[in-house]
Amino acid sequence: DSQKNMKFSTLTLATTLLAPAVRGFGLVPPAASRTAAKGLMRPFGLASSARARAYASSSALLASCPKLTEPQGQLLKDVDVFIFDCDGVIWRGDSVIANVKETLAALRSAGKKCFFVTNNSTKSRAGYKKKFESLGLDVQAEEIFSSSFAAAAHLEQSKFLEKKAGKKVYVLGEIGICDELDLIGVPWIGGPQDEGKVAPMQPGGKVDHDHDVGAVIVGFDRHVNYYKIQYAQLCINENEDCEFIATNLDAVTHLTDAQEWAGNGSMVGAIKGCTGQEPNLVGKPSPLMIDYIAEKEGLDRSRICMVGDRLDTDILFGKNNGLKSLLVLSGVTSEDKLLSDANEITPDFYADSIADFFIKETA
Repeated sequence: DSQKNMKFSTLTLATTLLAPAVRGFGLVPPAASRTAAKGLMRPFGLASSARARAYASSSALLASCPKLTEPQGQLLKDVDVFIFDCDGVIWRGDSVIANVKETLAALRSAGKKCFFVTNNSTKSRAGYKKKFESLGLDVQAEEIFSSSFAAAAHLEQSKFLEKKAGKKVYVLGEIGICDELDLIGVPWIGGPQDEGKVAPMQPGGKVDHDHDVGAVIVGFDRHVNYYKIQYAQLCINENEDCEFIATNLDAVTHLTDAQEWAGNGSMVGAIKGCTGQEPNLVGKPSPLMIDYIAEKEGLDRSRICMVGDRLDTDILFGKNNGLKSLLVLSGVTSEDKLLSDANEITPDFYADSIADFFIKETA
């Protein structure tokens, strides 16, 4: 029944979608000259002006992006649906973030709907359901949307099986993509099958590729190797009308809670570099998944809040698609980065973690 429901969700999508900050220009004197120059520089007010500009810029950012201090008044009263990223918001690696379970339960008790949209393609929706369960989180399969699902849904939407009869997909990625392709009956090769394969690079050596590959999906792959990169570029460069699909462009990801790890942006970048082509992006900030959720659930986008830890995917996803947005500092983005002059993506609010949605009031 679970597989049938997932297949129905994917098929339904086909019918609902159409498709250094500079401080100044003066030279900084060497250490020996700074004391002597101090009296000359101060009358011009260069240092104080720079500090004033920096303070004004930071104050403006704080004003336009307030920290969540009164969650009920600032956020909860205006939101019916929360869409959460997973890595860095719900968990880090295989560790659930403190008080997430209690926060989700409180949101549901308050009548809020919760969905979970992740750019991580290593698992299918069924695989993510198991991860939620392993962390003690009660989440239903129909509340989960991964970029592996989005890749399969994109092929369904574009009528891959009809328009490219007899064609298959090459997967540079992990089992999550393969499982979702199986649910819609799209044949695939590669994926875990190519783990450990070595390209023959002796004199005369070459990689033979399947000329019936009509699309290449590049998702995060902890076992990426040169053979897979070569196979993917041969399909894209040599097969007629072979589509290049990327599940996401995340620069870094959370494999463990000890450090950040290179994300799928590095794998997609390798294929872009050797093909000269830009991929069709199906994960955040692409609108594909929010279009599906909003259509399926009949939601008012103005009362949906996207909660994530990345500015260039999660927050941009919210802003580009008419949603409210909240950045949490429990993942890859620091407060300094959020409030820096270099940042051009501003959420509606930010918080240390989603546990701040229910701040205990002091007497």
